[in-house]
Amino acid sequence: MSKLPDEAFRDTIGTIDIEGKRKFIFPKKPSGKFYDYRKWVSYILLIILVANPFIKINGNQFMMFNVLERRFNIFGFPFWPQDFYLFVLFMIVGVVFVILFTVIFGRIFCGWICPQTIFLEMVFRRIEYWIEGDRGAQIRLEKQEWNNEKIRKKGIKWFIFLLISFAIANVFLAYLIGSDELIQMIEDGPETHFSTLIALSIFTGVFYFIFVWFREQVCIIACPYGRLQGVLLDNKSINVAYDFVRGEKELGRAKFNKQEDRAVSGKGDCIDCKQCVNVCPTGIDIRNGTQLECVNCTACIDECDIIMDSVGLPKGLIRYASEDEIEKKAPFKFTARMKGYSAILLILVGILIGLLFLRTEVEATILRLPGQLFQHKGDNISNVFTYKIINKTNNDFNDIHFKLVGIKGNLNLVGKQHFKVKKQGMNEGTLFVEINQYTLESDKTKLKIEVYEGNKKIETSTTSFLSPRSFD
Repeated sequence: MSKLPDEAFRDTIGTIDIEGKRKFIFPKKPSGKFYDYRKWVSYILLIILVANPFIKINGNQFMMFNVLERRFNIFGFPFWPQDFYLFVLFMIVGVVFVILFTVIFGRIFCGWICPQTIFLEMVFRRIEYWIEGDRGAQIRLEKQEWNNEKIRKKGIKWFIFLLISFAIANVFLAYLIGSDELIQMIEDGPETHFSTLIALSIFTGVFYFIFVWFREQVCIIACPYGRLQGVLLDNKSINVAYDFVRGEKELGRAKFNKQEDRAVSGKGDCIDCKQCVNVCPTGIDIRNGTQLECVNCTACIDECDIIMDSVGLPKGLIRYASEDEIEKKAPFKFTARMKGYSAILLILVGILIGLLFLRTEVEATILRLPGQLFQHKGDNISNVFTYKIINKTNNDFNDIHFKLVGIKGNLNLVGKQHFKVKKQGMNEGTLFVEINQYTLESDKTKLKIEVYEGNKKIETSTTSFLSPRSFD
């Protein structure tokens, strides 16, 4: 019979040995109901992740984060620097949603949705299992001398990992610069886009380093979400949890003996097989309770259910449950904190939807030229303005012109009176407005200027017109 676990696990992590050196984890290949579900979810998300930058909606890339040009597309909606407040609100809504999700379901996002976990567990590790075998075979290969077998297996694996890392880097680049731009660069060849090739090589190297060496340490050490989890979880959050009440009982864990009745002996249902530890991708023992390293991947649930079924004990020794459910048999309750986060999320989503409906596809900004006062031209007063027209659509505007409304006066552009604005483009310039001084009722008059594309009004802009205080 084993003793109850002490607190030594809190002073170490599974990826570093007692000397502080990198300790590689060789998890057992998972199998079971949850793993099958997770595979389907992962493959669907992988398809979405790879396809996103190549999908177009109304000519707009479905997802794009062009930081250099400060252009973003989210769900086919283009966002310009002038729409940055919307982009920020999108991000805030996402953060609040993840917080609410974590408060209720723990770190399930990490195990089921996070691209890092999906690529590592469902792509790279599966290739590793295919080439090197399961946990035991991998450990033996690691300890083995560098003979032909080890060189061949490691070489093939690392080469395939490099190819996949290069493919991921290309997809990542498509999100940053746009899929059309990426395809054009590929057609032009690397010699004409040498700087892009360098950037692509750096991305490839980063992904290769992460999936070959750093691996689960991203989740344990680098990911800020893992740290955030520590302040969001409480006894009512649903996690992948070990039922210590049932697993330990009076006498604690003990090896399985088919000759005894564990219910009568007082021994816990945990037979201390350590399969939940062997299958864990972050190297923790779930029986020690909720830990920051746990990504809620459910591999330990599947493995424990298989063991329980094989020894004739009820499944669910490790399951999705809250600490209160295990210790106090308390059913799940939607707490005040959860209600608070939900209310905040609904308010933010409502504001975001409202702002999206109010958002225009054309933005016209007309401002008085800084540092310039009015000018007298006979009986007329003249003000000089700058204008900027942003076309957020995927259609060219070939006949843009302005009309002064609400007051009689003349509006003249410097240069052509009609001009073009290309799709996803911008045009700016200078214009003069002249108004008879005797029609002005104050020294600061509000002007309304309409913007037309041909005969269609596409936007209205307001600005201020300055004039003398008195005309006596």
